[in-house]
Amino acid sequence: MSPNTVRLTMAQALVRFLCSQRVELEDGQDLPLFAGLFGIFGHGNVTCLAEALWKHQDQLPVWRGQNEQSMALAGIAFAKARKRQQIMVATSSIGPGATNMVTAAGVAHSNRLPLLILAGDTFANRRPDPVLQQVEHFDNPGTTVNDSFRAVSRYWDRITHPEQIISSLPQAVGTMLDPATCGPAFIGLCQDTQEIAYDYPLKFFERTRHSLQRPRPDAASVRRAAEQLRQAARPLIIAGGGVHYSLAETTLADFARARNIPLTETISGKGTVTHQHPAHIGPIGVIGSESANRHAQDADVILAVGTRLQDFTTGSWTAFAHDAAFISINTARWDAAKHRSLAVVGDARESLVELDAQLGDWVADPSWLARGQSEFAAWNKLLDGLQKPTNTPVPTYAQVVGAVNRWAPDNCRMITAAGGLPGEVTKGWRVKNPDSFDCEFGFSCMGYEIAGGWGAAMAAAKDSPPIVLVGDGSYLMMNSDIYSSVLSGHKMIVIVCDNGGFAVINRLQNGKGGESFNNLIADCRVKEPFAVDFAQHAEAQGALSRTVESIADLESALQWALENDRTTVISIVTDAYQWTPGDASWDLGVPEVSERKEVQAARAEQEGIRARQRVGV
Repeated sequence: MSPNTVRLTMAQALVRFLCSQRVELEDGQDLPLFAGLFGIFGHGNVTCLAEALWKHQDQLPVWRGQNEQSMALAGIAFAKARKRQQIMVATSSIGPGATNMVTAAGVAHSNRLPLLILAGDTFANRRPDPVLQQVEHFDNPGTTVNDSFRAVSRYWDRITHPEQIISSLPQAVGTMLDPATCGPAFIGLCQDTQEIAYDYPLKFFERTRHSLQRPRPDAASVRRAAEQLRQAARPLIIAGGGVHYSLAETTLADFARARNIPLTETISGKGTVTHQHPAHIGPIGVIGSESANRHAQDADVILAVGTRLQDFTTGSWTAFAHDAAFISINTARWDAAKHRSLAVVGDARESLVELDAQLGDWVADPSWLARGQSEFAAWNKLLDGLQKPTNTPVPTYAQVVGAVNRWAPDNCRMITAAGGLPGEVTKGWRVKNPDSFDCEFGFSCMGYEIAGGWGAAMAAAKDSPPIVLVGDGSYLMMNSDIYSSVLSGHKMIVIVCDNGGFAVINRLQNGKGGESFNNLIADCRVKEPFAVDFAQHAEAQGALSRTVESIADLESALQWALENDRTTVISIVTDAYQWTPGDASWDLGVPEVSERKEVQAARAEQEGIRARQRVGV
C-alpha cells in the first residue's frame, strides 16, 4: 500500500468522505456540510455501513427514525430550515425500506431541496440472487427497486465497485450544492461492494470547504429586464422560495419598497417579508389573498424571483392578463424561461443588486402601490373578522390559525403541509419574522408535518421549538416522529386540527359537483364513525398532551406547551365546512358527461376557466 493511500472498505471510505466535507457560511461560521444521518438499519446496510457510521458517530450523528419516509422528510425540513446550506443523509436497507423513501425524494425534488439518500442494494456479483427483498425483473436482471428513485432524484448512481465512489460522491455533493440543480441525490450501495477493501488516495478525504454559490446573471439580460421594468405602469413582484435560499430577503424587501413595487409571495416564498412590510400585499394564487390576486389581474410586468410558477401560484395561468410580460430571475434556466419570460439566469440576490443598479432613479407610480396597500388593508380586516373568537361550538380553521399565530413567539417556525391547512395558513398566518414559515406544498405531501417538525427542531435554537399545525388525516398517516422527538430531545409543539377526515378534498369534491363520498369519515364505508383521541395517542408516544374545545382553552394550552420541556400535542375539533375565501381559479379534470346537474354546472365553470388561461408559448 502506498503512503499516499489508506485501505478502507467502500462503506468506511464513504462515511469518512462525508465527514471531511465542510461548509463556510457568509458570516464566517465553519460547519459540517452533512449535519447528521437518519437511519433505519436492515440487512442491506447494518453490517457494513452501520459499522462505518459507528466509528464516526461523534462527527456524523446518527438518529434512528421510526419510518424511512418520515426520517427522510425530517432531513428535508432540516435542510429547508438551514436554507440549503447544510444537508442531512438518510439511509435504509434494500426493498421496502428503500421504496419508503421514494415519496420523500419526490418532496425534495419538487421543492429543490438537498437530501443524500443511501440505500442498500442487491449483490453486484449476483451470486446469491435473488436475495431477501429483491424484486426480480425477468427482462433486466440489473434492475432493482432502487431504480424507482430515478424519477425523483437529481443525481442517481449505483456503486458496484469500491473505486466508483471517488468520482460519484463529489458529483452528488456538487449537484446538491448547485442552486440550479439542487435536489435529492440517491446512491445505491450493493451489499457485497460495501464490504470490499480498496486503497483510497488520502487526498479523497482532505477537508473540503464549500460555500453558497452565487452565479451572476448575464449583463445583457439584466439590461433588458431593466428596460422592460422601466416601461411598466403596473409592475408586480412575486417572491418564491428561491429568495430564501439566496439569502435575498432583505435585498428584495428593500428593492420593492424603494421602487414602489407591490410584493406578493408564493406558498414557498411566504416569509420573504413580514406581514406588515409596506410593499407587501399578501400571498398570490389559488390559496392566496384577494388583494394580491386582484393586483395580479391588472399587472402589466411581473418580476418573478426564485419561483417555478406552479399552478397554485398562477391560478393555472388565469391570474394574469394575456399581454402581461414576465421577467423571471432564477438560477435554473428551466424555471427562468417559463411562459415567455425574459430570463435572468442567476442568483436572486446578486441579480436584484445588478437590476437595481440598472434602473437608476426609476420608481413605479406610487398610486399603484397605494391601491395595493388599500386592498391589503381590506384583506386584513376580513381576516380580523374570520379569526375573531366566537361562541360557536366548533372553532373554524381561521380561528385556530389566528389564535396560534397571535400566541406564537416571533422566533418559532410554523410548519404544515397538505390538506386544508395550507390554504388557511398561507392566507391567514401573519408572518412576524422572515424565515419563520414552512408550508410544504411543492409536493403537497401528507405526513410531512410532524416529521418536518422533528427535522426543523434539530435546526432550531432550544428556546424556539417549531410549531406544527396538522390535520387529523395527516396525523393518522404519519405521526411516529412524535416518539422520535421525545427520544432525541428535540421539542416541538403540535396542534392537531380534527375535522373528521379529509375535509378539504370533500370541499373540492362538492365544489366540482360531486356528492360527499369517501373523504369525511362519516361519508366512508365504516361500521360507525369513531373519533380518535389524539391527545391520548400522543401521550402513549411519550409526549405531553391536552384536548381543548374552545379558542380560549387553546390559547391557555399553547402557553403551557411553550413552558414544557418536551414535545407537546394539543388536539382541537375544527369545523369541516368553513374556509377562508380569496382563491384564484384552478384547472382540474371535471367529467364532460354526467347525470348530475351539479357536475354539469361545474364542467361549464371549468370550461370558462380554460377559456381565460394564458397560452404558454
